[in-house]
Amino acid sequence: MEIRKSTPEDINEIMDCINTARQLMRESGNTVQWTNGYPSKELMLESVEKDYNFLIINDDEVVATFDFIIGDDPNYSLIENGAWLNDEKYGVVHRLASNGKAKGVAQFCFEWCFQLFPNIRIDTHETNVAMQKVLERLGYQKCGIIYVADGTPRLAYQKIDNK
Repeated sequence: MEIRKSTPEDINEIMDCINTARQLMRESGNTVQWTNGYPSKELMLESVEKDYNFLIINDDEVVATFDFIIGDDPNYSLIENGAWLNDEKYGVVHRLASNGKAKGVAQFCFEWCFQLFPNIRIDTHETNVAMQKVLERLGYQKCGIIYVADGTPRLAYQKIDNK
């Protein structure tokens, strides 16, 4: 697998990954995350234009998409029932979505991001058990609860380089 920045011409493949991931969430019992059209095509195009969006390619085919942003996320300024591992500059992974055509894309994504910036924060919905398992297996520590823009809670994770 490899990772490359996406372009506006990739939007259909990006949305295919988003829609498939939403369907897989529903099938696994996660019926409350990514509802009401979120994330929208417009939001994903905005991520592409800001150079936040990446694609995971396997055998010359797009198999996943994600946003990787280095810098403060306003939703992470308040954390309840815990604390972040540090207050240093961090990277954030958002909207990881696979089209189901390759195994191991989440691990590949998180390892790639951590190699680029070894202080990563991630949040996920409490019903997204599959994502929680991947994060914990890769050494991410549950830090507490944050709230996203619509006011709903998310489990907050962080991994830092302990060197």
